[in-house]
Amino acid sequence: MLSIVLILLSTPLSICKLGPTSAIPPWAIRSSFFSISRTADELSIVCPTENVPQGTTQEKGWIAYKVQGTLDFSLTGILFSIAKPLADEKISLFAISTYNTDYILVKETQKEKSNQALQKAGFTVQMP
Repeated sequence: MLSIVLILLSTPLSICKLGPTSAIPPWAIRSSFFSISRTADELSIVCPTENVPQGTTQEKGWIAYKVQGTLDFSLTGILFSIAKPLADEKISLFAISTYNTDYILVKETQKEKSNQALQKAGFTVQMP
């Protein structure tokens, strides 16, 4: 297994849902970390909770682990190797993949349990 370092990001995040034809709102892109996905069914936005206006359909209370470094597309099993120890501890996750790396979101209430599970599985977790 690769030696993987996970960097815990300090910003509380929300996962938001808007209608499939909604315009991307300005509040969604007001930070250095956000993710936007559009499908025929919805517009999903992950961004800092403090940016999300009241009345927006959202799930608050998420934190993110960033896989340090750039992951080559030929690598396999990285996301699985992170998801498995979390699943074994009954910790749900929300994954975001970018061109360079992966981000794994867990509920903030599961932070300590997640840190322990990931460290036990051999990951190095860097705290903010």
